[in-house]
Amino acid sequence: MKKTERVTFIMGKLEKLYPETPVPLNHSNLYELLIAVLLSAQCTDERVNKITPQLFKKANSPKKMCKLSIDEIYEIIRPCGLAPQKSKAIYNLSKILKEKYDEKVPKTLQELESLPGVGHKTASVVISQGYGIAAFPVDTHIHRLAQRWKLTSGKNVKQTEKDLKKLFPEEKWNKLHLQIIFYGREYCTARGCDGTKCNICKTCFPKRNRPLKTLKS
Repeated sequence: MKKTERVTFIMGKLEKLYPETPVPLNHSNLYELLIAVLLSAQCTDERVNKITPQLFKKANSPKKMCKLSIDEIYEIIRPCGLAPQKSKAIYNLSKILKEKYDEKVPKTLQELESLPGVGHKTASVVISQGYGIAAFPVDTHIHRLAQRWKLTSGKNVKQTEKDLKKLFPEEKWNKLHLQIIFYGREYCTARGCDGTKCNICKTCFPKRNRPLKTLKS
């Protein structure tokens, strides 16, 4: 199967499996989405969703978050990985949003990435899922599957994002990145599939009979 054929098959398969793509992180406004995505780094969405209700009950806006101390934020988000750094980042970015952006979450990658603790992936998720602006955030699942499906060289997540943007229509990016994540969690898992077991891997590469090693992000 040629690459263009794989792209068409993958889009069709994922659309059948996941016609709806709700954002996995619970939130009720753009600020909550930003904080939830920041917390999800090196932490599962399930754990983040258990922690954020308590955090957002106390502070669901930059102004309210600034009234908490860094230690108070830390005590709530402690179950998340990198909690010391994240608690400082949440407080500091909230202060910037309050003082510089009138408590509004910026709408551009450049502005978002200038905030403490906000990297390219986090910023991409916010503009794609929060504002509906076309972006292709690449997490570990997407990086792994893109390699297994021979859609990228897999050198790093930056290259993977660049390669996927060339292959898939821009209007599909926002939905597709969630569909790939869902598929990676359910069918083409890190340990459950080695590039030879899930339906997409077997269909796209019927002659592949050896496990495929993938590069980490």
